[in-house]
Amino acid sequence: MKPGDEVIVQSFTFCASTHPVTYLGATPVLVDSEPDTWNIDPELLEEAIKDRIAKTGKKPAAIVPVALYGMPYKADRIMEIANKYGIPVVEDAAEGFGSRYKGQVLGTFGKYGVLSFNGNKMITTSGGGALITANDDEWREIMMYATQYRESYPYYQHEKIGYNYRMSNICAGIGRGQMTVVNDHLTHHKHVQKMYEELLADVPGVHVHSQPNNGDYDSNYWLCTITIDENVKVKGQEDAYKTIVTGAVGGAAGVIHAAASAHTDCEPNANVEAMRVALDQAQIEARPVWKPMHKQPCYKDAPAYVNGVSEAIFKVGMCLPAGPYVTDDDVWYIVDTIKANIVG
Repeated sequence: MKPGDEVIVQSFTFCASTHPVTYLGATPVLVDSEPDTWNIDPELLEEAIKDRIAKTGKKPAAIVPVALYGMPYKADRIMEIANKYGIPVVEDAAEGFGSRYKGQVLGTFGKYGVLSFNGNKMITTSGGGALITANDDEWREIMMYATQYRESYPYYQHEKIGYNYRMSNICAGIGRGQMTVVNDHLTHHKHVQKMYEELLADVPGVHVHSQPNNGDYDSNYWLCTITIDENVKVKGQEDAYKTIVTGAVGGAAGVIHAAASAHTDCEPNANVEAMRVALDQAQIEARPVWKPMHKQPCYKDAPAYVNGVSEAIFKVGMCLPAGPYVTDDDVWYIVDTIKANIVG
């Protein structure tokens, strides 16, 4: 990838999917989602490829599908389209460690797969991640780039520009220890998802997002998500967005100043924000779903192929706790708090 290239990236994602493209001087081409998985819409993907070829005279350099909240994307259809146009696929499986599509682990469909071992992921090394490739020569080249591209001399010889991206032995050791409990974590997340589905089933206007029920999908449910219909009334809804947030919601790092306004041109509905605040006051960390990249100010000039799906979900969506320390009693408490804050 180089300056002037275009890379197709799922718009409904965290910025870590798109920012590396811009770091390299390339341009992200943002493609919207399908309603069942919330992941990249394969048909819109092919439309975008055709249009970029027509407008630029060349095909995109890569395609980046994202396993949003652990939900598998339609990997077979995406690979079919990618192979048709000869475009490599880099799977962003950062949130999808352990998820499978038609029995195959995410991150093993495309040319490369990317995993995250951040502190909040399925397993953690405290930070960093991993890159998956089935090609030994490519692995060796990747490792060269990750270690300053040092040649095999008794002194430092660099024939290409490399980076210091390798994981430390301490972090790797933590990760090896975490691998012994990964199946327990996967089982736990799926259990929590099932509890939310059962306990919220009778709450009008509140819907738990779950995987399509056709046997193809095996989500790790890294995060459990709900949508709240616009007509659902929530306590404190009339006061939503009246106060500017002055720090990081949920303890996210890097937020050191207050926003200029309480509103943006694309934000969750007032009832969703009111529910987030109510849960926060009950010591429950809940967050909006990812804001689509095509609605982010830093990507306002990026080519985008949208169908309204991700924007619609962003307005009504919310993430609920699902990690290994979330107990059955916690889930009951979270659900009870949600119910208690719905008016009527």
